Amino acid sequence: MKKEDKSAIIKQLESTINEYAHFYLADIAGLNAAQTSQLRRVCYKEDIKLVVVKNTLLQKAFENSSVNFSELYDSLKGETSLMLSNTGNAPAKVIKDFSKLKGNKLKKPVLKAAYVEQSFYIGENQLEALITLKSKNELIAEVVALLQSPAKNVISALQSGGSTIHGVLKTLAER
Repeated sequence: MKKEDKSAIIKQLESTINEYAHFYLADIAGLNAAQTSQLRRVCYKEDIKLVVVKNTLLQKAFENSSVNFSELYDSLKGETSLMLSNTGNAPAKVIKDFSKLKGNKLKKPVLKAAYVEQSFYIGENQLEALITLKSKNELIAEVVALLQSPAKNVISALQSGGSTIHGVLKTLAER
């Protein structure tokens, strides 16, 4: 491969990584063509971009990035696939579900590392933590709901008290 081709691929990887908020490094080595196509279809349905990359070119793209991705360099061994998504836990769910499919004897893909919510997750043992990870927007929604709960209770109590007083006055007026 010519140097110009490599630099073009590195630039493309840089821009692709910058387009997405989260990415996973996974090992899909050993999957046959049908299984790889099936994985690509599942990723497409979940709005995940799946790219098979050369480790050296990906490392160069990481080095050129404004974020320090040096923690991920040790994970760049063997065959690497890049799973890019704007939803932090979507690739983790796909990895778990796809590796448990009946015809998948290799139990692939396997998580190597991930960059989610500005944090690094290294190793296959981090998969469950990534699945349960909530996005920033989900956490904000939970906080807002918790803050609204006491106010809703007070309004509800005031409204029920008002209708009770109204009922007592109406009964007294009728007598």
